[in-house]
Amino acid sequence: MNISRPRPYSFLRDTYLWEIMHGMMVTMRHVLRNLRHWGQMPTIEYPEHKKIMPPGYRAQHRLTKREDGTVRCVACMMCATACPAECIHIIAGEHPNPEVEKYPLKFDIDLLECVFCGMCVEACPVDAIRMDSGKYTFVGFNRNDFIIHKEALLATEPLYPGGDPPR
Repeated sequence: MNISRPRPYSFLRDTYLWEIMHGMMVTMRHVLRNLRHWGQMPTIEYPEHKKIMPPGYRAQHRLTKREDGTVRCVACMMCATACPAECIHIIAGEHPNPEVEKYPLKFDIDLLECVFCGMCVEACPVDAIRMDSGKYTFVGFNRNDFIIHKEALLATEPLYPGGDPPR
């Protein structure tokens, strides 16, 4: 009865030197190709040229307003309930208009906790919250700079006010 035994590994295979050399060759091939075709690099000069986001891109949140300028949100807490990150904090208050039951006294979104999934937009029954501002860079010096309050959410404008991007 013949028992086949695996061949003993070579020094190159035991030390993974061949795999390391192969990885370095692939990396150098990409570097040299990019240096030869500099104009075809898929990068942009970010601070000077900002990328235009396509419609449907989930960017920073914004609150919509009614025709009379008041916040459209009725503080139903559906967005806060649907949020998997629990980053939306709402405090409801009685609205002076008897046709509207409630409105948010406080509406805060913590961008450091948000995962930008869009569940809050899907859950809102009155289309009060949207993620179509086109703002995708957030800068701050401390944690409180990343909490967006109701006033800032109302002041945020959509990226494409008409709805569709220019062609």
